[in-house]
Amino acid sequence: MQIDFSPSERSTIGLEWELALVDAQSGELRSIAHEVLERLRRADGSEHPKITGELLLNTVELVSDVHHDVPSAIRDLEQQIDEVREIIDPLGVELIASGSHPFGQWFDQPITDKPRYHKLIDRTQWWGRNMMIWGVHTHVGVEDRAKVIPLLDGLLTWSPHVQALSSSSPFWAGVDTGYPSNRALMFQQLPTAGLPYQLDDWEEFETYVDDMTRTGVVDDVTEVRWDIRPAPRWGTLEFRACDSTSTTTEFGAIAALIHCLTEFVSTAIDRGDSPVTLAPWYVRENKWRAARYGLDAELIVGADGAESLVTDDLRRLMVTLAPTAERLGCAAELASIGDILDAGASYQRQRRVAAVNNGDLTAVVRSLAHELRHGITV
Repeated sequence: MQIDFSPSERSTIGLEWELALVDAQSGELRSIAHEVLERLRRADGSEHPKITGELLLNTVELVSDVHHDVPSAIRDLEQQIDEVREIIDPLGVELIASGSHPFGQWFDQPITDKPRYHKLIDRTQWWGRNMMIWGVHTHVGVEDRAKVIPLLDGLLTWSPHVQALSSSSPFWAGVDTGYPSNRALMFQQLPTAGLPYQLDDWEEFETYVDDMTRTGVVDDVTEVRWDIRPAPRWGTLEFRACDSTSTTTEFGAIAALIHCLTEFVSTAIDRGDSPVTLAPWYVRENKWRAARYGLDAELIVGADGAESLVTDDLRRLMVTLAPTAERLGCAAELASIGDILDAGASYQRQRRVAAVNNGDLTAVVRSLAHELRHGITV
């Protein structure tokens, strides 16, 4: 199977953000996405070009235009949030952004009435119905198809760092799971989701997709739901490992980190340097450690098994990537990683709120809604 890759302008960036709709008083999920999207239709009856639905009717997804820098992409999303709030504020509905809802139950959530979603649920059954998860996706433009697989392999070394920083799903159906990112492990239960295979080149990726298509696992390449995947139609590498970030500041920091890492590895490839890659068993272990321990994880960072605390690595990366961030116009966003490390990642803040409110998870939802509107408060 030949898969055409439409090259993009190098290191352009696009962002996607999944947000949950919740009742402003009770914190319960509200399945009104279809009403919101209907009211967002244009005067000519067409759908909103950037605000869409997702698997569950309690979710809206914001999709930015293609941008050259992270700040403009974030402003794009902020404008879309304002559009959604014009509709939901009078209804007593709030938006929250986290990898999971603290106490929602899967069996209470209706799915969007589209064939692709019905097919997914029919095949995946209980696991599919349990996908009460929200994430963010970052697309970075790649100018040469031959670079896509080497970039993917290089980014896998740093994927757990980004995952740990974005972790925002400690609670599941009213229980503290003990995992900062329970979403990361839930999502990989779906066929073709989870870590990508470490392939040699684009042709091997084509062979993989051909095998999956011929055996009925997928209908097309878009159903390959890897944590990092090629997006041939858009000419990008799409980073999908992150929980939904709870604030625009955090999304800016996460997007800047991914943007800079991709450009940094791409520049190394241009010089003829091979990206630092890890054995598949190290990559798998690192994903689990990031999901289980979040910012307290010690990650394997070298082919020899050398380990490092993720927060130490993130602070070093801020220094290493600073010149790249200046060039890409996201220096402030990259530097804000330090603020997140000081204030705590979303999962840490959520647990603190639960602790001071005697385990009341409605307080956690209120805190998430407040943070999305006003930013992180310590």
